[in-house]
Amino acid sequence: MAIMDTLLGLVMGLIIAFFVYMAMKARLRHRIAQVQAEFEKTWLEQESSIRKDAASRSRSVLKGKIAEHMIPMIPAVFHYEPADARFIGAPIDYIIFDGYTRLKDDKVDEPITIVLADIKTGNARLNRTERKIKEAVEAGRVKWETIRIDF
Repeated sequence: MAIMDTLLGLVMGLIIAFFVYMAMKARLRHRIAQVQAEFEKTWLEQESSIRKDAASRSRSVLKGKIAEHMIPMIPAVFHYEPADARFIGAPIDYIIFDGYTRLKDDKVDEPITIVLADIKTGNARLNRTERKIKEAVEAGRVKWETIRIDF
């Protein structure tokens, strides 16, 4: 009879453990579904704002690129002869040979001033490379070199 009582107790324990396991599993699945739904909702909300921010930044960059090319045509802002400006784009936007056109076309013998210029729109600031170039120019670390190639 002791063996039967032990087996009966073991079977009852297993049945109770099985039902507890099933209840816990169902509860866990329910909680996982809730968390997943919250995540998907948050993701959709943030994805929309991220896309809007990316589109806005893209428009700003595009406007800046257009401004870089158009600025020589706006005399109120660009105080040089447009023909004297050479767009290079990177690491600065323009090298301006101020006085070059007068020297070439009008044969005026005035000195040429070389200007390195970068175009910025809105709140844009010089990046690290542009600042270093500005510092080099301001410190006079600019030189001329003629490189010859003989064939």
